Amino acid sequence: MTSCHLVLGSAGLLLLIGLTMVFSASAIEAALDDEPAWAPGVKQLVLACIGLGAMVVAMRLPVGLIRRWAPVALLVVVGLLLIVLIPGIGQERNGARQWIPLGVTDFQPSELGKLVFALWGAHVLALRERYLTTQSLLVPVLPVFGVLSLLLIAEPDFGGVVSLGLVLVGLLWAGGMPMRWFGAFAGVAAVLVALMVWVAPYRMERITAFLDPFADPTNTGFQAIRGMYALATGGLWGVGLGNSKMKWKILPEAESDYIFAIIGEELGFLGCLVVVTLYGVLAYAGFRIARRSADRFVQLASAAITVWLIGQATMNMGYVVGLLPVTGVTLPLISAGGTSLILTLFIVGLLVRFACSEPAAVEHLRTVERGRLARLLLPAPATAVDPVRPRRFDGSAEPVLPVVGAVRTLLHARGAEARRTPARTGTPRAPRPDRAVRPDRAPRTDGAPRAGAPRAGAPRSGAPLRREPEPRRRPRDDR
Repeated sequence: MTSCHLVLGSAGLLLLIGLTMVFSASAIEAALDDEPAWAPGVKQLVLACIGLGAMVVAMRLPVGLIRRWAPVALLVVVGLLLIVLIPGIGQERNGARQWIPLGVTDFQPSELGKLVFALWGAHVLALRERYLTTQSLLVPVLPVFGVLSLLLIAEPDFGGVVSLGLVLVGLLWAGGMPMRWFGAFAGVAAVLVALMVWVAPYRMERITAFLDPFADPTNTGFQAIRGMYALATGGLWGVGLGNSKMKWKILPEAESDYIFAIIGEELGFLGCLVVVTLYGVLAYAGFRIARRSADRFVQLASAAITVWLIGQATMNMGYVVGLLPVTGVTLPLISAGGTSLILTLFIVGLLVRFACSEPAAVEHLRTVERGRLARLLLPAPATAVDPVRPRRFDGSAEPVLPVVGAVRTLLHARGAEARRTPARTGTPRAPRPDRAVRPDRAPRTDGAPRAGAPRAGAPRSGAPLRREPEPRRRPRDDR
């Protein structure tokens, strides 16, 4: 159970740090806006409780059920990404239409799209494992990635496209893609990024702000410079929890995008080092699950999810310290947010469920005595490899979508009806007068064999005769 304990321990500590820092980073801004100082922190706590419930649900989900509904979930995600583009439904912030307001919180379909794409890609590649080649590896996954990326660019959400690219890299890497193909993908990605920067001028401003933020300190480089000041002020030990100066509306998005800068200011370099170490433990646990699992789907999904989470955390911390351009992605389990926090905790639950499917973990869970609460929260899987049993309309199992299964059921029923012979009624038909009965086929009533029938022990007509083996010839001496 080492993988399970590592996932729960690292994710739990990151969530605890995140709740504490959201309370600290958002209290002053809420008070300055004539709101209760504790309101943003309590909202984050409520969302964390909802996310913990989603994590428990994910810990109890059978792997076969996840694979069964992954294609349907992908179609739902595409529909949501289309709905969010409608002006009356999608909510626009800072020039991007990425959210659907739900009253209590805002739902971001792009976050759900990353998870569904990871699960669907792992399912498809696991089905093609027996005849997997480079072409069959790219054909089902790459077009879907292109469609989802176009929908994200239409919002626009360039950070979401980068995160979705991390999921694609994780799937292809775990699927066995040769490394030379990744070099080709990097070249194509560089060309596409250059084209997108040339089309949208604000992306060029981000690139120039990354290269030299002090060239425009009051506009494009304002946020990056304030983040560096926060890290520099913290030093080794930090100024103390709650004593940050940058959160007094000096650093924009201090509780979400730049919360790592507030951690560095209040907790210092040691606090940042603890956060980086916890993400390293989570990465080790995810890759350990992928290496030790016997289910191919679990291997692919664990690798893709781990690459996505750790890659997104690396991007966030990278642009805060000035090593990467600002992309606007959040820090998983720490930044303030609704959809991202709930889905991240759901992903943690999936990793725990995958950790319990390791062969040694399955044996441990089925043999060791556990309490009722432990059995309720973390049931023992039946097998290490959960079969895929999607439902058809006739109640049987088939690894396809329900609509396709219904069509195949109808075709199967028509074929069986065509092959079925109708029952004979009435008097038997008389034999034709021009067809005489052979004497060797005519039945005898006295028990004697038919005329021309082979006697007992004789070979049947047309059967090959048994030949004696020929003596082995001595090879001729050519000398």
